Amino acid sequence: MRTEQLEYITAVTRLGSLRRAAEELRLSQPALSETVRNLERELGVDLLERKRSGATMSAEGRELLPHIVNVLDAVDRLRAAAGEQHRISRMVRVGTVNAATVPLLIPTVRAFRAAHPLTQVEVVGAQQTDIHRALLEGGFDLGLVNHLEGDDTPAELESTELLSGRPVVCLRPDSPLAARTAVSVADLLDVPLIAMRSGYVMHRYLHRLLEGRMPSVSYSTDGAEMGKLMVAEGLGVTVLPDFSVIDDPLQRCGAITHRPLAGGAIRVLLMLQRRRAEPVPQGVRDLHDAFVARAQTVGGRSSDHYT
Repeated sequence: MRTEQLEYITAVTRLGSLRRAAEELRLSQPALSETVRNLERELGVDLLERKRSGATMSAEGRELLPHIVNVLDAVDRLRAAAGEQHRISRMVRVGTVNAATVPLLIPTVRAFRAAHPLTQVEVVGAQQTDIHRALLEGGFDLGLVNHLEGDDTPAELESTELLSGRPVVCLRPDSPLAARTAVSVADLLDVPLIAMRSGYVMHRYLHRLLEGRMPSVSYSTDGAEMGKLMVAEGLGVTVLPDFSVIDDPLQRCGAITHRPLAGGAIRVLLMLQRRRAEPVPQGVRDLHDAFVARAQTVGGRSSDHYT
């Protein structure tokens, strides 16, 4: 039994004529008639009553029609599900806290797309908790998140350390603090400060560093990219991992610079995470490996910057 046989019998029933069904299906009438007869022989039931005026469903056929329709509906759902799986297999979704976007994320995605031209990459900015939730629920395939040195990583996720950096103060070159070899906590309390919003690791780090104090003028924003733009526009300074500032286009064009943070001994780790699940789609594995390979280049460059 083939699904097209069931489709043909429903067409004959709907149109009330083998001739009209053959025209709609673009088959010859003898070929259609033979297909229907083969199905009747296989089922052992006369599905149609053939009259000079046309073909109609027999009493036995009417009893079987709901089952035929159910089979065709199930086939349609199967095809739709397979199509969705194919679409998903052709897309890799990455959640990111917008750290190391220019030196790591963009070059990795560019290289991956060159090697996988048929695979789409969707990049979504989100907070760390949202990324963890989406990874566990299957909404993201990979996640780029910051961790402070010593933080525990979720047991449900496989974590790979990509970059290790130190917190730095991101500021404009014409800022008075740019003349310092290092910026102290007291310095930060004397200038407008752009902090990451609650939920970001750098918000937690800054709150710990300042011991809950904040300067009289402060801003909150989402992610390093917006923070750097606000610095470039002269709204204040911000504290970011060095790998989010080094080689940034705003730094290359002289709009921002950075200085070490006095007492900033703790390291910030950029982690690549994915759910512990098997099997992992090939596209996800390949993009994961591309991130690791690119991070080795970026990490080496960052180390050279401080030697």
